[in-house]
Amino acid sequence: MLLKPNTQKLNYMSKIEITLNQLVDGLLGRIPSLIAAIITLLVGLYLIKFLLRFLTNRFTKGRIDISLSSFLLSVIKVILYVLLILTVASTLGIQTTSFVAVLGAAGLAVGLALQGSLSNFAGGVLILLFKPFRVGHAISTNNGVSGTVLKIDILYTTLKAGNGTTLYAPNGPLANAVINNLTDNDTRMLEYVIGVSYDSDVNVARNVITKVLAADPQILKDPEPKVLVTALADSSISLTIRAWAKNTEFWPVYHRNFQLIKEELDKNSIGIPAPQREVHVITGTETQTKFPTK
Repeated sequence: MLLKPNTQKLNYMSKIEITLNQLVDGLLGRIPSLIAAIITLLVGLYLIKFLLRFLTNRFTKGRIDISLSSFLLSVIKVILYVLLILTVASTLGIQTTSFVAVLGAAGLAVGLALQGSLSNFAGGVLILLFKPFRVGHAISTNNGVSGTVLKIDILYTTLKAGNGTTLYAPNGPLANAVINNLTDNDTRMLEYVIGVSYDSDVNVARNVITKVLAADPQILKDPEPKVLVTALADSSISLTIRAWAKNTEFWPVYHRNFQLIKEELDKNSIGIPAPQREVHVITGTETQTKFPTK
C-alpha cells in the first residue's frame, strides 16, 4: 500500500526536526567546552605576550647578542603558539595525539637532514652566550683558523685573515676548538729566540739586548724584560727574550725591537751564526779533508 503524499511529507519533516534537535542538543552540550576553549585561548595569548615581553627585557638587560636574542624569541614564540593551539584543541575534545606524532616525526626528519647546520647553530649559541671572543678580537685556533672577528652569526663567524681575505668559520668546529684570544687582555708578551755564536760573550749579548728593551718607552717596565739562556744548540747559544707591551701597540713594538736587537748585536760584533756541520771526507782509512759547511 503506497503512502499518501501528505504522509511522506510529514515523515520527512519529522526526520529534519529530529536532526535539528540532535544538532542543537550537541551544540548545547559543547557550550561548556567551547567557553573553556575561548577562555584558554584568551589567557594563553595574554601569557605568551607577557612572557615574550619579559624575555625581551631580560635579554636586553643581560646584553645578549641581538642576533641570538631575536632567534631565541622567534623559536620560543612558535613553540608557545603550537602548545596553545594543541591545548585549545584538546579542550574542545579534538584528538591531538596523531597531530603530535606528525610533528615529532617531522622534527626528527628535519633534525637528521640538518645535522651539520644544527651543530653550527648549537656552537653559535654557545659562542654568543659565553663570549670566548667578540667582534674586533684577533683569534687563532688549533684547527688553523686565525684572523680578526668581523661578525658572529648563528651559524658562521666571519673573520678577516692577515692577508686581507675573508674567512667564514662554521660555529660548530669553532666552539669545540682551542681558541687563543690574542686581544682579550690589555697587555701581551713579546718573545724572541735568537742564537749567538759560541765565540761571543753571552753576558755582553744579554746586556746589549737589555739596553735595547730599556730604551723603548713602549716596553713595559712591569713585568720586567728578561733575557735568558735557554739552550746550547748545535751551532749557537739560544737566548730567549721576553718583554711586555700594550696589546694595541704589540706589532709595531715587536718588529721595531727585533730590528734594533739585530743592529745592536752587529755593532758589538756578536754574531748570529747559521746552522753549521763539520764534514769529514774519508778515503780508505785516512781523513783527506776536514772543513765546516753552512
